[in-house]
Amino acid sequence: MSGNQRGQFSASAPTLGYFYQCRYALLEALRRLPSGDRICVSIETLDDVVFETDGTPIDILQTKHHINSAGNLGDASIDLWKTLRIWVEGQSDGSIPLGARFFLITTSLCSEGTAVAYLRPTGRNVSAALERLRATATTSTNQTNAAAYQVFRELENNDQVRLVESITVLDSSPSIGQLDDDLHQAIFHAVERQHLGSFLQRLEGWWFQRVIKHLLDDEALPILGEELEAEESHIRSQFRQDNLPIDDDIMQESVDATGYLDRIFVEQLKLIGVNQNRILSAITNYYRAFTHRSRWIRENLIYVGDLERYERKLIEEWDVMFQQMRDELGNSAAENAKTRAAQQLYKWIEAGSHIQIRPAVTEPAIARGTYQMLADGLKVGWHLEFRDRLEALLSGVEASQ
Repeated sequence: MSGNQRGQFSASAPTLGYFYQCRYALLEALRRLPSGDRICVSIETLDDVVFETDGTPIDILQTKHHINSAGNLGDASIDLWKTLRIWVEGQSDGSIPLGARFFLITTSLCSEGTAVAYLRPTGRNVSAALERLRATATTSTNQTNAAAYQVFRELENNDQVRLVESITVLDSSPSIGQLDDDLHQAIFHAVERQHLGSFLQRLEGWWFQRVIKHLLDDEALPILGEELEAEESHIRSQFRQDNLPIDDDIMQESVDATGYLDRIFVEQLKLIGVNQNRILSAITNYYRAFTHRSRWIRENLIYVGDLERYERKLIEEWDVMFQQMRDELGNSAAENAKTRAAQQLYKWIEAGSHIQIRPAVTEPAIARGTYQMLADGLKVGWHLEFRDRLEALLSGVEASQ
């Protein structure tokens, strides 16, 4: 079966619905932050999004995502009545306060004259909507909705009115892919226009991780607006002219060292007797620096020329230390003295304070890893005779192949 031919039991639609729920919750949270009120967000079983804002009633959001934007929201819609049943039963058992406001957000287009069409933000007609819902709950033979019809009919007339008055339907809402435009608008002033995609990618990465943590803990407190605002500020600071993003996914990645053991920078470390754990640390720093640099270039956060200038500064910094080592060893140093001196030089690479790629980039792995990259090209080294030794070693390897 090809990638575009999914079977009838494919999980793609429900999965997209879950992601849509999370993305829409993020969008609404971002929209509400400028109000200055204290915002709390709860995402319950990925079916409800609940907003509590100081000074306003609780808001309950239900999202209905349809891949082809063709979901049925007629008066007997399963989506509609399932949602109404959840809200009615929630208020009956006290889990949803009576003052709550309800929002049904759907990618579908409501047909004119239906109950949901009368509950849009504009052109509202609560009486007409209630009349159609009462008629449907009384006359419809849809067995799937039978339980929902019953709980609606059992409400007192005043409670039916109060419920319907509290509902707003937002139809023709953007699909999960189309949400990008709205999310970009919500963060428009956070960073320069060309970096909006990179900023949003990092913010959503944090948001999804936070939502997962929230869902896994039954006792979890709501996600606070202050958390979102703080993360926005943290990510925004990484896009300043004097900074670059240091991404958790790269820093936390488990690096498979086996693919690096024959690299020149590793041979340089073996040459001076560095132990295996320090070699593994060097490999990790190499990976972190290389992967960050590649991502920065891909996202137009830095240019190749900037990296070349940075490498020249590191080489100049290294050369000062290397020439000092050369003078201290003199012309007749024994091999063990050369090794000890190389070890001392490499300690400076591991623990010293080095020139940063940008003034506010304080992550030491970037400089340390870039030194490993330079060592891989024999532009820097630790042993006094590193070029002669490594070139001879590499020539022998090439000759044997």
